Amino acid sequence: MNATPTTPAPATTTAPATPAAVTGAGGTAPDTFAASPRTALTALTAGSAYGSGDATVPRQHSGPQDPRPHRPALTATSGGTGLLDTDPLGTSGLLDTSDPLGTLDPLDAPDLLATLDPPAALDPPAALDPLDDPDPARAADAAAVENLLRCWVRETGLTAPATGTLRVPLDASGTALLVPVRHWSPTGWHRFGAPAFEGLPATAPTVDAVTVAALLGRESGRPEGTELVGRVADSARRTADFLAERRRRPQPHPDADLFLAAEQSLVLGHPLHPTPKSREGLSEAESRLYSPELHGAFPLHWFAVHPSVLAADSAWTEQGRPVSAEQLVTGLAEGLATPAGTVPLPVHPWQARELRHRPEVRALLDAGLLHDLGHHGSPWHPTSSVRTLHRPGARAMLKLSLGLRITNSRRENLRKELHRGVEVHRLLRTGLVDEWQTAHPGFDIVRDPAWLAVDTPDGTPVPGLDVMIRHNPFRHGDDAVCVAALTAPRPWPGSTTLRSRLADVIGRLAARTGRPAAAVSAEWFLRYLDQVVRPVLWLDGHAGIALEAHQQNTLVLLDPEGWPTGGRYRDNQGYYFRESHRGELTERLPGLGDESDTFVSDQVTDERFAYYLGINNVLGLIGAFGSQRLADERVLLAAFRSFLAGATGLGSPLPNRLLEAATLRSKANLLTRLHGLDELVGPVDTQSVYVTIPNPLRA
Repeated sequence: MNATPTTPAPATTTAPATPAAVTGAGGTAPDTFAASPRTALTALTAGSAYGSGDATVPRQHSGPQDPRPHRPALTATSGGTGLLDTDPLGTSGLLDTSDPLGTLDPLDAPDLLATLDPPAALDPPAALDPLDDPDPARAADAAAVENLLRCWVRETGLTAPATGTLRVPLDASGTALLVPVRHWSPTGWHRFGAPAFEGLPATAPTVDAVTVAALLGRESGRPEGTELVGRVADSARRTADFLAERRRRPQPHPDADLFLAAEQSLVLGHPLHPTPKSREGLSEAESRLYSPELHGAFPLHWFAVHPSVLAADSAWTEQGRPVSAEQLVTGLAEGLATPAGTVPLPVHPWQARELRHRPEVRALLDAGLLHDLGHHGSPWHPTSSVRTLHRPGARAMLKLSLGLRITNSRRENLRKELHRGVEVHRLLRTGLVDEWQTAHPGFDIVRDPAWLAVDTPDGTPVPGLDVMIRHNPFRHGDDAVCVAALTAPRPWPGSTTLRSRLADVIGRLAARTGRPAAAVSAEWFLRYLDQVVRPVLWLDGHAGIALEAHQQNTLVLLDPEGWPTGGRYRDNQGYYFRESHRGELTERLPGLGDESDTFVSDQVTDERFAYYLGINNVLGLIGAFGSQRLADERVLLAAFRSFLAGATGLGSPLPNRLLEAATLRSKANLLTRLHGLDELVGPVDTQSVYVTIPNPLRA
């Protein structure tokens, strides 16, 4: 089903009259500055240094082949104009007459942290955070309510209230919600208290997530509102289970490496999604096995496929020699006995149960072209996407088809996505990765260089059996964290409150260095921009390849102290080959895009790239710093503006777009859900609903 994207009139977001003071992790200094953001950033970073010693990153790989040389992560870009080229603190150019928020001479603010605004009339930081309610069901419901309200505020253009209470009109129901505002975020990561109906006495019960979902569904006028209510209830119930379990057992799985520990720590999910943990069709017993949040682990289910109906491709090499997809899965099958002449095929156990009832699979089983071999082998562990599996020390990860509806989509691999993963690996190996890593040695793409699938005897693809084989570049001690997991609050050992890995890192760095949390946050953010965002802009500007680099697809590499030293991108779905670069790209790799359907118009690419990298990734990270009381979002927005101004020479149109556009187009997850869209189905420009929002960088 396709729907015309809904575009409400642009709304102007204004900051509260008196911002709330906040407490940073590892310190007590609030983060709202009376001085201008640019002056604040200059004062915060003055005298700092990028950690101690030479920062390094795990050995870089240009894919599953011979490793590339080990390089230091903080090498200046040759001929570049970025923050790390001539100014290691990223403060040059922050004081200029074009600052719309005004500037102060830094000599006038040597004690800037003492000049902070007093707290506004909002909940004080010491008040119990609803997410820390001892009852996991109430905490989960509070999280669900906040997600719904954040979505509604962004997608309908509600602006900041003049007081500490947001009024949400509900004209279709003849009422309104009054919502306490704990933190109003310029970037959208607001924090809310429990809403109440307008006009009722203060003793009346507050409104729960299911009721909020029903009211907003009615307000939208969409018939899918009833379905939304069910998914919100499912997501909240699962979140309560995850919170209860992780409060009891906050430690990582005993077999986990650092990468897996991070992947399984995303307990609350996307802060701007109405149903971040909904998984329709998964029973309670199955949830224990298959949920990363519950430290799930399980053996694979295996089929054996006759070569006449096997489809496969591989660009995997080891020590210069090609390795076929059949060889790869045979190695992962751990001695599985298969019928003579057949190839083993791994399948998610939940999917195997589902597949037996599909007519085309049943026909292959009856014809002896497909054999059901059952469960076999050592346990694999679900990562944050649920369907991609990791086993510490294995040469590969497996991105399996999974027909569950997770958030908005049924997660079955599409054949064009399998082709896309292999062709991206081949494209990078035409010399592009060498050019890229000469400029940015700390960044790479996690490759998807091989796949297997099944066809009918007449060559028609059979959905649900497609397997992507992903290279595993992470060694046991590599601290690679997806940004979504880094920023999401979660239970911690020895604590009764939730906090994010980001807050923990900033707190530890502040304690070690003796600097305020706000100063550490500013430096951490500048390093992230240089180590993670700049390489993604380079790839777009130099090659015409835009990455769908949202927070779950983007991994940041951390050194032992917690500073960013590099990054990785993962996802065989999320590539946009610019139509304007078709000639250059197909010259590098003839036939590129023929089967993967990856070339996209520059107009659509610009919109999607601005959302995924600009809004979801970077502005979302700024929102995490602000909502978790680590830094003033205005200061980090000023830093981002300065970074973008220095990145215009990379060739990507995104820096100028983010700097100059009064409004931006943002994905609207609530409206996408209310339109009943599956984001993996249909043309890329109509898979999701997008709305127009004010550009926080221009506010």
